[in-house]
Amino acid sequence: MISSLRSGLGANLATISGLRVSTYIPDDISPPVAVISAPTVTYDTAFRQGLTTYDFTVTVLVGRTSERSAQSKLDAYCDPTGSQSVKAALESDQTLGGAAQALRVTRTNGNAAVLVGETTYAAVELTVVVYA
Repeated sequence: MISSLRSGLGANLATISGLRVSTYIPDDISPPVAVISAPTVTYDTAFRQGLTTYDFTVTVLVGRTSERSAQSKLDAYCDPTGSQSVKAALESDQTLGGAAQALRVTRTNGNAAVLVGETTYAAVELTVVVYA
């Protein structure tokens, strides 16, 4: 189930032009990239095991050649609407190809500098709640 949900999230994100998508933690980063992490799972949120809730984290990393450029890119990815909106892309198919009942992008954690290897990237994390 988790693999199907993660694949569905990846397919939705792939609709954003120029954004690479990784449904696993990659060894190397090639920005801009959205990385879908393993979810926190809450079982039996409805009677008789009728609903499981999956909280995924989607981390978007961009190159940090200039602070202004990186911030501008992250702003576009965090907008609730628009062609670069991660929220709009993720919510474009809320059933994830039939694997889920619904999903919602609930929040971002704000921007941060992230060190991967010896390179610093600008990043933002988005929380995606999937009901299946």
